[in-house]
Amino acid sequence: MQMLFPPLAFTAALPLWAWGAFFVFIAAMLALDLGVFQRDSHEVKMREALIWCGVWFTLAMIFNGGLWWWRGAELGQQFLAAYLIELCLSVDNVFVFILVFAYFKVAPRHQHRVLFWGIIGAVLMRGIFILVGVSVIQRFHWVLYVFGAFLIYTGVKMALPSKSEVDLDPDHNFVVRLFRRFYPVAPRDDHGHFFTHHEGRRMATPLFIVLLVIETTDVVFALDSLPAVLAITKDAFVALTSNIFAILGLRSLYFALSGIMQLFRFLKIGLAAILVFIGVKMLIEHWVNITTGTSLGVIGGVLTTSILMSVLLKNPDAPAKK
Repeated sequence: MQMLFPPLAFTAALPLWAWGAFFVFIAAMLALDLGVFQRDSHEVKMREALIWCGVWFTLAMIFNGGLWWWRGAELGQQFLAAYLIELCLSVDNVFVFILVFAYFKVAPRHQHRVLFWGIIGAVLMRGIFILVGVSVIQRFHWVLYVFGAFLIYTGVKMALPSKSEVDLDPDHNFVVRLFRRFYPVAPRDDHGHFFTHHEGRRMATPLFIVLLVIETTDVVFALDSLPAVLAITKDAFVALTSNIFAILGLRSLYFALSGIMQLFRFLKIGLAAILVFIGVKMLIEHWVNITTGTSLGVIGGVLTTSILMSVLLKNPDAPAKK
């Protein structure tokens, strides 16, 4: 009997050195970020955040150009489309990060540290989800239709007005409750550390609980991310690298947008439209071939339109300037 997921089956299209080189590069950039540029905890200002947004975007586009040259225009376009979709989905992550940090009253100087380790976990989880997802689709093509229907449902739900808020109460979070059952939690933070000694015992700090909440909410976002990226490409290398580049820029995006999120009120509607479009694309691809170039045009057009509408159309609920 054949295994459902043959070991390293996802490496068949590319040599192992290509995968190894990519992960070595990502590890080096993360080590440089945390070990050099962010060695001392500090509040990340808008200017610094925008610079890092530019750095990660530039690196992603350089990688995209290399991929385009190496493996052809089609896979290059697929990377760009998948990367843009993941950036759009990151907006929801940013909104939840804002709520989480406000709820737990995390000091601005410690937020970067939480997001850094949170994104390390997100990279690992997304990698597993995407590689398993590619293997599943290769074995069971009908799963694409399930993913397509799920994306349409998610997009419609996102577009509908909702007064419900994200449940951030750690007592309602299964992972947090399970962790507290087996490991003590100190009543206070310890200068931005995740673990400390309190009353003669080694304990986790409340900041580590914040990290657990960030990680578990990313699992929910990964459920949208996986079908969306696999609707654009079935190539495991393109799917994974585009996803990781978008995630790595997420911290900078948070610090750049956290103070002005309310200005982009139509961005959520645009993201909902993109998810519905991708879902429809998955459902009809057996009969109608929507090219990657067309998908790129739709994604870019909807994203640009939603941003322009957010900037140009006045929010009737915004307080009047005196």
